[in-house]
Amino acid sequence: MTGQQHPISLYLKIWALLFVLSTMSYLVDYFHFQSYLRWGLIVTFMLMKAGLIVAVFMHMAWERLALVCAILVPPLCLLVLVGLMFLEAEHTFVTRLLFFH
Repeated sequence: MTGQQHPISLYLKIWALLFVLSTMSYLVDYFHFQSYLRWGLIVTFMLMKAGLIVAVFMHMAWERLALVCAILVPPLCLLVLVGLMFLEAEHTFVTRLLFFH
């Protein structure tokens, strides 16, 4: 029984795309972007690269939906919770500034 074979051109295209995304991530520092724009771009490129690696090199693009959901849903839930904690922290900070200064 042989496994599923993917053409080498697929992997070469993904490697090239990863190289382009890494170059764009490097250019964010090269052009001296600052503040939230800098971190937003870096995190966006990082997540795009991670998504490509998981989808192609870990063969998640060809797995059943149940397995994909079992692996991807928990980290996405954690990201939502981190976002909610960020919003609550900002609210607490603003409230403290308002009442204590």
